[in-house]
Formats: sequence, structure tokens, C-alpha cells
Amino acid sequence: MVATSTPRRRWLTALLVIVAFGALSGWYAVRKWHPSAETYPTQGVSLAASIGPIDWAQVHGAGAEFAYLLATTGSDDRDSGFLNAWAESRAAGLRRGAVHVWRFCRLARDQATNFIATVPRTDDALPPAIRLELAGNCGKPPAREVLLQELATFITLVEAYAGQPVVLHVAKDFEGEFAVSGAIDRSLWLDSFPFPPTYGERPWVMWQSGNGRSVAGIPAPVAWAVVRS
Repeated sequence: MVATSTPRRRWLTALLVIVAFGALSGWYAVRKWHPSAETYPTQGVSLAASIGPIDWAQVHGAGAEFAYLLATTGSDDRDSGFLNAWAESRAAGLRRGAVHVWRFCRLARDQATNFIATVPRTDDALPPAIRLELAGNCGKPPAREVLLQELATFITLVEAYAGQPVVLHVAKDFEGEFAVSGAIDRSLWLDSFPFPPTYGERPWVMWQSGNGRSVAGIPAPVAWAVVRS
């Protein structure tokens, strides 16, 4: 009995090692993968600067040409690391833009006021981005016509301040609920892994290819995005 069980245990041990190695290799591939730089020469990160200390020179050296930084959420939340990251990323040679996360339970005018009070107005900034998603949002989703009216108010105020059109960063669940891509004529930033997005009524300008890429200089996995050539 002992003689027959020992080979079996060895076989099971070898199988477990192979499975573990495969899982580790897969995890590593996901953490390091990004779309081809030949196809999409302009690539960068999207993150909340409060993630921790960031070495922006390393981030730039890892292939990030730009950084979209979380600035505000709703009408009263501000990312604590935003202003430092805004200055430090530029000093390291990255272009940077600010992101606002939309909240159903806050008025558009109040959300715009929060964003305008937080984000410096500079000529070299990338277009402001509005993150639109159902997951984690507050309050009950409004009727589509109400949402579009509120978004129009926010966009008008923020564009007047920034001096350039906003980018709509639209999650697939939000687009499925409200079909905003066909109603608001602004550049689209869409999400999909590992293939380019296929939702939205117009071609995307930016593609967020994943939320878990490990990037040198950043203490935790972050979102990676590319610009259509």
C-alpha cells in the first residue's frame, strides 16, 4: 500500500506545482500586460493619487506618457493626493488631466463647483474627464432625460472653466442604462479587457485596457489606458 501511494503523492505534488506555476504566470501576465505600443503609441495611467507615494519619474520610464488623476467625487469629496500629483507628474514629464466621478445623489451645479474649486486651470492640462458608472454610485438612478439635463449643466460649467471639451469616461453598465454616448457629443473613454471596447454609439478615443496593471513607481496596481492612433 505504501509503495503504490508514494508515486501517487508525487504525481499529485507535481500537478499542484504545475497548476500553481500556471496561476502565478497568468497573474504576472495580467499585471504586466498592456496593448501594443506599436499600435497605440500614446499610453498612460489613471489613478487616485492617495494610493500612496508615487515616483513619477519611474512611472514615466515605464512607458506612461500621461496620467489621469482622480480629483473629485460628487459635490464634496476630493482626493487628498491630487494637488501634489498634479504638480509632480508634470515635473516628471507626463501630461496630466483631472477626473471627476459622477454621483446621482448630488446636483450637477454642486459637483461642478467641487471640481472647479479643486483643479487648477492650466493651459497644458488634458481635457477634464467625467467618470460615469453605475457600480458604487449613490442614490437611485434618475430618469434618462433628467440625467442628461444634469450632465449638460455640469459639462457647460466645467468646460467654461477649463476652456476645452470634456471626455466622457463611460462604464459599460452606465452606457447600457442611459446610452449617453449617442446623446452627448464628446470624446469617449471606454473600458474593456483584454480586447478593445465594442460598446458605445461612436468610436472611442481612449481605451482603458485594465484596472490591475503593476507599474514601476506606483505602490499598487492601477488602471492603464491608451489613445486611439
